[in-house]
Amino acid sequence: MQDEELRGISDVVGAAQAGRAAPDDVLGALTRLRALRDQLGSWEPELIAAARAGGVSWAALAPALGVASRQAAERRFLRLRPAPDGELTGEARVAAERGRRAGDRAVAEWARRNSAVLRQLAAQAIAARGLGDAGQASAARLGAALGEDDVTGLLPPLAEIRTHLERDHGPLAQRVGEIGEHAERLRRAAVERRRER
Repeated sequence: MQDEELRGISDVVGAAQAGRAAPDDVLGALTRLRALRDQLGSWEPELIAAARAGGVSWAALAPALGVASRQAAERRFLRLRPAPDGELTGEARVAAERGRRAGDRAVAEWARRNSAVLRQLAAQAIAARGLGDAGQASAARLGAALGEDDVTGLLPPLAEIRTHLERDHGPLAQRVGEIGEHAERLRRAAVERRRER
């Protein structure tokens, strides 16, 4: 089917170059060409995603995509992939993804600089009494994160355990909340700085 379409389009192009193409044939060929281009365009982000899932680096993808750098390859993918969250343009998806990463980096850098405080706070939350079954489950998740090397992994379970601390451990719950709010402010500030560039 696609081979026939391409041959038909090619025949019309040849006729147009020779000055023998009928206007209706040219319009039909343009319509078929657009449909083929749309289909081919929808395949590219799927193939890129499959390559990435298979462990292919952005640097290795760049030549296959006809771009000069890993950044350009990733940017092309972000522009082409369908928008899951309703963003209107590919450039908006690129900006949103880069903003999210900038926010993640800012929070991670702050968390690493304040790892002792975060670990101490996590230990206090884990040791809190009277959390109930759901609170104990949150404490277990926090304990697992406390055992990991990357201190940024403490932030989500700390936010989760906060509600279980509020009834009997108000000051600790407040401190956990302040940490979460500070991390969110850092994230938003990093995203804003990225937008201003």
